[in-house]
Amino acid sequence: MDVNEVLLPGVGLRYEFVNHEGDRIGVVAQRSGDFELVVYPGDDPDEAHPILRLTSQEADTLAEILGAPRIAERFADLTREVPGLSAGQVEVRPGSPFADRALGDTRARTRTGASIVAIVRGEDVIASPGPGQTLRAGDILVVIGTREGIAGVQRIVQG
Repeated sequence: MDVNEVLLPGVGLRYEFVNHEGDRIGVVAQRSGDFELVVYPGDDPDEAHPILRLTSQEADTLAEILGAPRIAERFADLTREVPGLSAGQVEVRPGSPFADRALGDTRARTRTGASIVAIVRGEDVIASPGPGQTLRAGDILVVIGTREGIAGVQRIVQG
């Protein structure tokens, strides 16, 4: 099934596909971390009718039920298309001042402008982690932002 990805400047990303009945379905991944499930009527491809709004935690739960998507990989692919936007990976090493602490304690987005969009923990991906998500040694943080912002996250997390 083909999934189209569309950058929505200032909003986030929209993923859309046509289901088996011919309906165009969209998922809007907002920069805030919230998600919106929408359907588009056949007569106006730009008019979306919201079906369901989810917080990032609710979306994570639904993703686990349905089979976790590869949002982090898609964000990384998208950054190649947006000048000035980069994707990086930052490891939480043993001895990090933030190992076994909440992601929000880093204040990474506030301090660097870069966003941690996923945490890779072994075989699992935690998409759109909230500030209460505990970081563990060995976690890989998927970071989106400027190169300077990503380097800043690395300095913060690695102490």
